[in-house]
Formats: sequence, structure tokens, C-alpha cells
Amino acid sequence: MSWLPIALVAVPLLGALIAPAARDRAVTWGIAISAVVLALAVTLAAVFDHARPAAMQLRTDRPWIPGLGLRFHLGVDGVSLPLVVLTALLTFLCFVHLAGHPPAGGRTGALVVTLLVLEVGMIGTFLALDLLLFFVFFEVVLVPMYFVIALWGGAGRRAAALKFILYTLLGSAVLLIGLLVVWTQAGTLDMVALAGRHGSGIARSAQIVAFLAIGLGLAVKTPMWPLHTWLPDAHTEAPTVGSVLLAGVLLKMGSYGFARIAIPVLPEGAAALAPWLGALAVVGIVYGSLACLAQRDLKRMIAYSSVGHMGFVLLGFASLTPVGLNGALFANVAHGLITGLLFFLAGAVKERYGTADMRRLGGGMLRRLPYVASLLTFACVASLGLPGLAGFWGEMLALLGAFRPAAVVSRPLFLVFMAVGGLGTVLTAAYFLRMLSRVTHGRPVETIPPGPPLATAEGVREVLSEAGEGAEPVEPVAAAAAVAALEREPEAVADVGEAGATGAARALGAGAADAVETGQGKRPFRDVTAHELAAWLPLVALIVLFGLWPKALLAVTTPAVQALLGPGVAP
Repeated sequence: MSWLPIALVAVPLLGALIAPAARDRAVTWGIAISAVVLALAVTLAAVFDHARPAAMQLRTDRPWIPGLGLRFHLGVDGVSLPLVVLTALLTFLCFVHLAGHPPAGGRTGALVVTLLVLEVGMIGTFLALDLLLFFVFFEVVLVPMYFVIALWGGAGRRAAALKFILYTLLGSAVLLIGLLVVWTQAGTLDMVALAGRHGSGIARSAQIVAFLAIGLGLAVKTPMWPLHTWLPDAHTEAPTVGSVLLAGVLLKMGSYGFARIAIPVLPEGAAALAPWLGALAVVGIVYGSLACLAQRDLKRMIAYSSVGHMGFVLLGFASLTPVGLNGALFANVAHGLITGLLFFLAGAVKERYGTADMRRLGGGMLRRLPYVASLLTFACVASLGLPGLAGFWGEMLALLGAFRPAAVVSRPLFLVFMAVGGLGTVLTAAYFLRMLSRVTHGRPVETIPPGPPLATAEGVREVLSEAGEGAEPVEPVAAAAAVAALEREPEAVADVGEAGATGAARALGAGAADAVETGQGKRPFRDVTAHELAAWLPLVALIVLFGLWPKALLAVTTPAVQALLGPGVAP
């Protein structure tokens, strides 16, 4: 079955090439192709020999560029297998979601092609066993994600996309330098052979330089504080499917590089720089949590929460122990599931309310949208690390790894890191519970449903001409949502004069309140749809499964982690 890794990369690539011919059925084509890829990933997991998860299995090793000794080398072990399945699952669920939520910017066929190319790069990164092949797949994802943000994102999409591409390209340049240092020192690009040597043949000074370069390149994608500043803008402006794949998979590509390349190939470099990695990790945990407490936008808050959660992943890696690395890998998968669900829900909230500003949402969502609000509550509780759900185990194991780090690092220092990380878990609970108290609880306040004519400048003018400035004031949330419509198309304000924003807010607010009460002329709020349930419930089931039965994942990763660490790093 060594053809499976090739098929996992080839099928979405062929699907992207053929997708333009599908035209009006592009989303259906995307669902079909991603379903085939998911079936291949499940087949890969089924034929994988779970009695030997440390061994690299189902390998394909063919000449790629013989003159440079480069090979098209693919394979899977216990470290990469969960991430391959996670990538295939999230991509399929994004297409299912897309079927019920066409992109706001149109060009659905182009979005389908972009997402399929993105899937090629994501899965290829987790399957690659040649350093330069890894780098090629690592880079493939940048261009499609740039277009996902720039073409189908929000009002600030161009600036966010440019910031994303500049940061990640700079990180990739530094990563390439580190990979070339390893190549010149070790004389091979074979990741399996390099991991088996555990640094043998590479001088300590070269290991430190290479680990620093590779670590910085991977840290941008992870992202690690203070290289994270591209992430909140990218998440805030990206469409829902872009945010899900960015948080659920792209961030994992950076952390996966630490487990697959940096730590096993450069153990002495890892030992020398682990204290710095741990320090930056715990700063990111606390910083991300404090930043979340200051956010007004729901999507931006979830984006900053990723900085904190990925800090636990990096802390687990910094401990250089099997427990810590297991925690990091478990947290990787749990974060992909939970944050993917959170961004699906944030997109649903923004679609229904016309805004993601938590102050404008007004509260009372459990009464107005009980299913959406209940799922949002579940995802937040899972993300804050409630025992019995998937978010708990990764953070707990990462902190346990810091409690008993490898013998090559200072235990008192890592005990400090563990204490600071523990504070981060408290702050995580604080910002999620604060958000839930403001959004899901309390008295419902009427707001403006999305859709024509309220979301456009023409709609603003039409309502103003009918209601004028004499409209009765309504709830402040309705006024804020109307002002948001004006902010999206400011030319409407110029047409109505100095008091345009205030008059529009009042007139639109009154119209919206009537629409919610009577259902006439405007679209009322609606709870969860069939497409949304199909995209969300598999994530809910897996969050519960891994929370109640963590061995389902740890049994696969533990032997592989022990083999990667080797005798020189493990305590």
C-alpha cells in the first residue's frame, strides 16, 4: 500500500486541475475530491501497523533530482499519521460548510481550486521525508492561503494577506538556511537517516546554528511570541474556511517541524536552546491570554487564544522529554479540532449578527440561537482545558514535562516555566468565561440580521429616505450594527450628510427590530443549519472521544516520540 502517500498528494492536485471544468458544481466537486482524500487518509490509518508506530511505514522513495541527490521520499509514522488524518478531515468539513455558505466575494470555483492546492501542501508537509521536499510542500501552502485571505476576506484583507505572506516568506528563508546547514554537515537530506543518527556527524556549534535558524523559521508558522503578529490580522480578515484551515492545520506545520526535524536531528542544539524556547513559550501563554482579555472581536480573541495554546505545544517540546513531546503532539491535534470548531462558530455568529464585535452582539444568544450558543459554549469549555475533553490532556502533559524536564536542562528553571504556564490556564478560563457571560448569557438585545437591503449602502439610503432622522431610537446594539454597515460602505454617510451615521443607525435599528419581531421584509435569525451540523458534529465527537480516551492518540505517538528523542536527550 505504498501508493497511498502518493495518492494523498496526487488526488487533490488532480482535483484542483479539473475543478475549473465543474463551473456551477465546483463546491460539489470539492466535496467529492476532499471526501476521496479523507477516505484515503482513513485507509492509511487502517492499514498502518499500530504495533510498530515508531517505524516509518508505507514509504515511497523515488529519484526526484538525481544530480543533487534529491528524492521524492514519502512515508508516515506515529507522529505524522494523526496530522494527516486531521488535515483531510478539516478540509472535507470546510467544503461541506462551503456548500451552505458560498463565498461572499463570489468566484466559488477559484476558491475550490485554491483550497485543493492548499490541501496538497498541507498533507505533503506531513508525509515528506526529504528535507528539501519538506521545504517545498511547506512553501506550497503560502500562495493559496494568501489568495484565500486577499480575495475572500474582510475589509482589511489586503493588508492582512500581505502581512501573512511577508512574515512567512521571511521565516521560510531562515528555515532554508538551517536546512542547508544540516545538509552540508551531514551530507544527506534523508530525514529518516538524520533522525536515526541523533546528531552524529554534526558539530555542536553547527547544531546550535542550525537549530536556531530552523527554530526561527518554524516559530513564525507556529506562531511563537513575538513572531505572532501576523496571526490576529490574518484570522480576523480570513473567511471562515480560511480561518479553520489556518488554525487547524497551518499552525501545526510549524510545530510538526520541531518534532520531525529540529529536536531529533539536532539534539545538542535543542539542549542548548531549550531554555530560550521554554521562556518564549510561557511568555506567549501569558501574553496570548492577556491579549484575549482585551479583545472586542470574537475572531480576534480566538486568534490570540491560539498564541497561548501553541505556547503549551512549544513548552512541551522545550522539555525534551517523551511526556512533554507527547503533550505537544496531543495538544496539536486537540487544538486543531477545538479551534477549528471555534472558528466555524465565530463565522456563524458573524453571519447571523452582521458583526463579530462582542459588545455589539449584546448577549442572550442562548435564548435566541440555542444550538449555536450551546456549541460555542462547548467549544470554549473544551479550549480552556476542562477534564474529559481533548483540550485537557495536551496542556496537562506539557506542564508535566516541564515539571520533570530532560537532564540536559535546568529543572528549577523549568519549574518556573511550569508555574507560569499554570497561570496561563487560569487566564484562559478567565477570558473564555468572560466572553460567554457577555455573548451567550443575559437578556437578548435586538440586532440587525445580515443580508439585503441592510448590509449595503443602497439599503442605508433606502431606509433613510423612508424613515428620515425622526426614527425612534432603539437598542444600542442595533445602532452599532447599522454603523458597521456604514463603515463597510462609507459613501453612504457622505450622501446623508453630517448626521448620516446617527440617522442611519436609528432608522436601520428600528427597521431591524421590526424585522426580527414580524419576520416581514428582512431575514430573521436562524439557528444551526444542516450543512453546519454536518461540518461541526464530527469535531464535537472527536473532542469528546480524545478527552475520554486519550490512549487512542497517545498509543500511536508515544513509541514514535521515544524513537525520535533517542538515548542522548531523553532523561
